[in-house]
Amino acid sequence: MPFVMVYNRALVALSIGILGIAGCGRISLPILDPSPPPSTATLIPPTPTLQPLAATVNGEGILLELFELEIIRFEYSKTDSGIDLATLGTYRSELLESMIDLALLGQGARANGYKVEETEIDDRLNLMVESTGDWGEFELWMELNGYTQETLRTAMVKEIEAAWMVAYIADQVPDSADQVHARHILVSSETEAEGLRAQLQEGVDFNLLARQHSIDASTRPAGGDLGWFPQGFLLWPEVETLAFSLQPGEISTVVKSEIGYHIIETIEREDRLLAYSVRQELCERAIESWLTTERAAADIQTFITQ
Repeated sequence: MPFVMVYNRALVALSIGILGIAGCGRISLPILDPSPPPSTATLIPPTPTLQPLAATVNGEGILLELFELEIIRFEYSKTDSGIDLATLGTYRSELLESMIDLALLGQGARANGYKVEETEIDDRLNLMVESTGDWGEFELWMELNGYTQETLRTAMVKEIEAAWMVAYIADQVPDSADQVHARHILVSSETEAEGLRAQLQEGVDFNLLARQHSIDASTRPAGGDLGWFPQGFLLWPEVETLAFSLQPGEISTVVKSEIGYHIIETIEREDRLLAYSVRQELCERAIESWLTTERAAADIQTFITQ
């Protein structure tokens, strides 16, 4: 099943830049001049000037000029929305990290055989021109946002590649899985938990005790109901492992996690479709895991002061 999402950190540029044009503001930015320098009579070819880099990712450079332009666009979008930049913390380093993630995702897409077709770029550019009204307005938008046609097309390729890779990773998450439907009571002390478990064994209603005693505010109103979940989903692995070890209707011993002491009851178990919210969470974790693995193996060098 196709999975469409915006991964906030890796695809931060999608929300501030070129693929969504409706919210683009106008701000004076350095204009990138694509015209070649005037020809000279010298027969000696000029020595290429290396452009300063903000970072490299497996040898692929992130130009300092493009990084600074992204900073300007980001700062303008926030101040134009009334947000004080001082409240955003280390957003420069976070933006660079997102550009590194974008590069890793693009490299992953190409390694998996994906290639952005020129016709796709043309179609997207035509849509952007239509959304601004006419070509003149679009040219003005490019100028004020520091884009030339060449740099805009390059940026679009990078973002489309990254978006494809995000979807590719997410599509590896299955639509269905072995799941349990369970509920729990969470308390702060082992003594209280053992006392509640004794009441359950005497026949006191689980729902009632959860509503009266559980300190898990998110599940207490529903009698401690955790809903359906597959293995690898819960934040508390001790609880999850125990829930999958129980037979339907069976109540667990007291188990300790980092947030307290739990009593668990497994209500039912079956192979079933993942709920949308569960699958979305698993997809986001899969993308995070992929990026963590790629970052650990990648040759990443940064050249700016964070």
